Amino acid sequence: MVIWLIGLSGAGKTTIGKCVYKEWKKREPNTVLVDGDEVREIFNQGNSGSDYSIEGRRKNAERIKQLCAWLDRQGINVVCNILLLFGDISDWNRENLSGYLEVYVSTPLDVVKARDSKGLYSAAEKGEMKNVVGVDIPFPTPVSPDITIDNSDIRIRHEDMAVQILSRVSEVAA
Repeated sequence: MVIWLIGLSGAGKTTIGKCVYKEWKKREPNTVLVDGDEVREIFNQGNSGSDYSIEGRRKNAERIKQLCAWLDRQGINVVCNILLLFGDISDWNRENLSGYLEVYVSTPLDVVKARDSKGLYSAAEKGEMKNVVGVDIPFPTPVSPDITIDNSDIRIRHEDMAVQILSRVSEVAA
């Protein structure tokens, strides 16, 4: 089973994903966390501007898709956090994984720009950086996520969001 969290940079995918992972692993020890930024680091893909181009983003998404499928075939549960631009990968996941739960972490662009924990948005707006999704690369709203989480309200606990997500796992796995 794969839970795939998607959304803009700064939307809260990693924070929520870590909460989901922590809770799911308590119930199912065969659970791993796959984070798009960490996969980029492992494969040394993130050192050049072209790594964040549409082509570079596709390469990383394809790599992560295959990694999740490989883990899934071994009976390992996966929580995956990725900024995903490609609907065909979501379609592939639905058709090829043993169980797939797509979670859209919906956070308005103005909110993620205000958070800007990585400094991406301010650098892009100053012209210091290119290939920033939400600035010079459009972010397509997911067509049919299984769950949409609004993470614009800081008063909602990420642990509560994790519980909401995990409540759907048994439905998908059945």
